[in-house]
Amino acid sequence: MTLRLPKLPLPRRRRRRLLAGAAALAVVAGAGTWSAAAPRGERAVHREDKVLEMPGAAIDTSYFTAGSAGRRPAVLLGHGFGGSKDDVRAQAERLARDGYAVLTWSARGFGRSGGHIGLNDPEYEVKDVSRLLDWLAARPEVQLDGSGDPRVGIAGASYGGAVSLLAAGHDRRVDAIAPQITYWNLADALFPQGVFKKLWAGLFFTTGSAGGIRPAGPAEAAPDAGGAGTAPGGAAPGGPAADGPDAGAGAAAPAQGGAGACGRFRPELCAMYERVAAAGAPDAEARALLEARSPSAVADRIRVPALIVQGQADSLFPLDQADAMARAITANGAPVAVDWAAGGHDGGARETHRVEDRVAAWFDRHLKGDGSAAAGPAFRVSRSGGMDSTDGAVRLRGASGDAYPGLTAGRREFALAGRPAEQVFANPAGGTPAALSSVPGVGGQLAAFGTGLAMDFPGQHARFESEPLAQDVRITGTPTVSLRVRSTAPDGSAVLFGKVYDVGPDGRQQVLPQQLVAPLRVADAQQGRTVELRLPAVDHAVRAGHRLRLVVSATDLGYASPAAPASYAVSVQGPLAVPVADGVRTAAAGLPAWTWGLPLGAALLAALLLGIRRRPRNAGNPGPAGPDPALAGVPLAITGLTKRYAGSRDRYAVRDLSFRVEQGQVLGLLGPNGAGKTTTLRMLMGLISPDAGEIRVFGHPVRAGAPVLSRVGAFVEGAGFLPHLSGRANLELYWQATGRPAADAHMAEALEIAGLGDALERAVRTYSQGMRQRLAIAQAMLGLPDLLILDEPTNGLDPPQIREMREVMVRYAAGGRTVIVSSHLLSEVEQSCTHLVVMDRGRLVQAGEVGEITGGGDTLLVGVDGPVDEVTVAKVAALEGVESAARCDGGLLVRLGGGTAAELVAELVRLEVPVSAVGPHRRLEDAFLTLIGGTA
Repeated sequence: MTLRLPKLPLPRRRRRRLLAGAAALAVVAGAGTWSAAAPRGERAVHREDKVLEMPGAAIDTSYFTAGSAGRRPAVLLGHGFGGSKDDVRAQAERLARDGYAVLTWSARGFGRSGGHIGLNDPEYEVKDVSRLLDWLAARPEVQLDGSGDPRVGIAGASYGGAVSLLAAGHDRRVDAIAPQITYWNLADALFPQGVFKKLWAGLFFTTGSAGGIRPAGPAEAAPDAGGAGTAPGGAAPGGPAADGPDAGAGAAAPAQGGAGACGRFRPELCAMYERVAAAGAPDAEARALLEARSPSAVADRIRVPALIVQGQADSLFPLDQADAMARAITANGAPVAVDWAAGGHDGGARETHRVEDRVAAWFDRHLKGDGSAAAGPAFRVSRSGGMDSTDGAVRLRGASGDAYPGLTAGRREFALAGRPAEQVFANPAGGTPAALSSVPGVGGQLAAFGTGLAMDFPGQHARFESEPLAQDVRITGTPTVSLRVRSTAPDGSAVLFGKVYDVGPDGRQQVLPQQLVAPLRVADAQQGRTVELRLPAVDHAVRAGHRLRLVVSATDLGYASPAAPASYAVSVQGPLAVPVADGVRTAAAGLPAWTWGLPLGAALLAALLLGIRRRPRNAGNPGPAGPDPALAGVPLAITGLTKRYAGSRDRYAVRDLSFRVEQGQVLGLLGPNGAGKTTTLRMLMGLISPDAGEIRVFGHPVRAGAPVLSRVGAFVEGAGFLPHLSGRANLELYWQATGRPAADAHMAEALEIAGLGDALERAVRTYSQGMRQRLAIAQAMLGLPDLLILDEPTNGLDPPQIREMREVMVRYAAGGRTVIVSSHLLSEVEQSCTHLVVMDRGRLVQAGEVGEITGGGDTLLVGVDGPVDEVTVAKVAALEGVESAARCDGGLLVRLGGGTAAELVAELVRLEVPVSAVGPHRRLEDAFLTLIGGTA
């Protein structure tokens, strides 16, 4: 999470006092016009910045258009809580280039706008949106559906998403909406099941006057990246204008509430928060206040096409909020699409570009009337497709269905058992210490990797487990279970927290999906009461052999628990019902199969459309080819490999590179910066495609997603590990994320080669840098790939650690496997590698055994008495029979090109070079400098 510093407000020139209940816009207080430069081939965006006077506040806006004159649909883009209009600028510019008139604004109390924060109060923030629609209707660029009625859509994340829903319910001129990671009923979000969500509420209110919190959502990004908004937390500059008919725009407002803890908010909101926070529980008045500001209050009036995007890693606005809005809007007869994106207010993986693409397509369909626009399926959910072995990033794959399944589709039941059947546990005095489930803004970062940090204290929870699952189960929705609860509290009440863990076969490793927990308040349970526990909605795959573990706790860090101690007795009264949504199908991994079936046709079509001269087959990438049986036993064969720099026809990163690697070799790939080593490795791993030539691994051509890449392991630029987990748990998690059978990991063999010993059972945070590098190498060796690629494996290691890493590489290759290592530590390469490939400026300089390259008689070390200047070096390099010359410590390295040592000495004497000794060199460093001509 990031705290944002307040910005100074724009100067405001008050021209007249605003009248009570004024609904029309007043004068423009400030204006500016800019034209944004556009990338080549794109239309420049014209931007106008204006401060619009509204009742009780001056609202800062920006208006974006692009292209020729003519009317077009409009889009309003709202920002998240704690942000401003600047956060959505990049998305606004993109939509403008797509043919929309786009208006962004900073809501009251945020950015450079005045006023108090009303939490999307219908009397203030929502009416502001209607006034913005009035302004759009007067613009000559905006398409109209009638007098004063612009064709308009509204999108936004979090705070901006809620105002899009509210505006659609309050103003019939809104034609389509695309709310993201937002709430339907704010009272239910902050007081779920009557339990106070104290951590989120505290961040929401108390940070509102001091800068704002910005956890990442699925469609959010930093202001310069143009994400779709910010997250709740609050950020407001000093000196807001007070709302109300008697308050002038720009007037400073006094802090409200007890010591000004949440003074940026309207006073009734401040008082409500302080009252609930002190009591530790909401009251009816607090619920009514928040519900009046919620889209649910106008549920029956939202009748426009709605694209609902909700984050899965979101303990603030979980998936049940999106479910409620989808059911209500669908009941009104409007088209609805639901998208469960990765990430959320708790962070995690971002899908900014995908979500923005879908929002643009949604508006193309419903504002422009473009029936061909790919608005997407009725339901889509992002799922982990494993981890990228090159950078440790989580791969995402989409699953979709023809209809939104809701949260309870296709339920399966699993019996739960506990020892004893009824378990007694305590709520400690003050509710402390509290169990840990999700931490605002953090949980999604760990959940993105399929694990997290959850803690349940002994004596404060009950636990019930299923038998090991006979087959894989994909949970998509809200699991439920009936509980029998007894309480010793004087009023017979209990506050409980339920969560379901995915427990591994060993019983130790447990995963809490998305780090989510469900609170439950039970009343009148002195004699026992049966209640239904609705667990958090998730999309999570449980593997065969794993168990489902239900934990019911008396405390949770994110929520308020009763301060008075009490004992609870809980038993399960039936099976755990799990929704499976069989109609939702995951997309196949990799590229669609047809992309491999018509490569030549696609290339020909591209050439015809673009007017590109067709290249000879051997001058460009010929596309896929079948395996070569003659190379079936060769780990790597590269032939004529060529890759140009992007946008260049004559500058090459790699040019006509050819070499071959045999089984059992440890090959060092050497070259100065810019030699093309990294580009070569990226092509070898299928990350980028060559412009010409081919790469074959065991005779099979390499391309993105090629099955033969399963025989390749890679360690590139380090690996990211979860510090609180042991080394072994990190490796098991990584292999599980690949989706391959556990038996194929060969974990024991890889660990034996890596030589980590007992350190495997320790938390990674206790590891030295050398041990972390060993663990990363072990991760690359999982599955015992026949070809192992290591890019700078000794970076940051001290000499003993480097020696250990050398032994790891040698042991791995000793089993007949092949290792390719790229490194700048030439002395280490010389000791650990059997063969070398030296590159310079994208070309192959020399390849062969280390001994041949370091001990060849054609390279001489010439000792000289005194320094040698560059002019002399150039003269030596120009001698007949000399291929290259370079300075080194103590003299010159000279590579002969047909001449003899005697001839060289005679020429050096003629040039008056003070020669003291001449002999063959023996160091790789010297040979390297000689081979590349001193350009390193």
